[in-house]
Amino acid sequence: MKKPKYWGLAKKTLSKKDKVLKKIIKMYKGNLVSRSDPFFSLCKSIVGQQISVQAANSVWKKLFLKSKKITPKNILSLNKRQLSSCGLSRQKIEYLKILSKKFKDKSIDIKKLKKMSDEDAIKYLIQIKGVGRWTAEMFLFFNQLRPDIFPIQDIGLLKAISKNYKIKYPPSSTKLSSLKKTWSPYATVATWYMWRSIDPVPVKY
Repeated sequence: MKKPKYWGLAKKTLSKKDKVLKKIIKMYKGNLVSRSDPFFSLCKSIVGQQISVQAANSVWKKLFLKSKKITPKNILSLNKRQLSSCGLSRQKIEYLKILSKKFKDKSIDIKKLKKMSDEDAIKYLIQIKGVGRWTAEMFLFFNQLRPDIFPIQDIGLLKAISKNYKIKYPPSSTKLSSLKKTWSPYATVATWYMWRSIDPVPVKY
């Protein structure tokens, strides 16, 4: 499990720039960690699409038990009925199968992302069927540990912003733009602390 090198500096910088965040940073220990397993992270992000963290965790546990290990080969060896019994929708089963094939035949090369900007990396990832912007951002956030990811489609983040800044839900695009400006170049760290403020268990993908 890797810790981002920028974490300490990011905490100091954000604490100076944002009083609300300063309080939250003081309250919660820990940091973002990467599992360094791109296939695992993308699978987990697909499973987590458009459902609550609790529901996603339940489906993920069942999938983990069924496959014994999350690898392209193991996912491909499970049939639709087995995958469906984990609580996966027909669409998500298709997405996981496509993703597994792409990793197996190496038609997707995660190493290429290293030289890409955040936006280019998102464009590259969303070429995979079933990977939308949110899923790509979760991947850059949790697997690649990119420092400045601000996933404004994430319901948890939007709820946390509304709660902590005492504003209506969902926050206006003006408010989100101003936070992005304040938090940059460490929006990832700010987002992680926002999530912590509404969920006692750190999110992992």
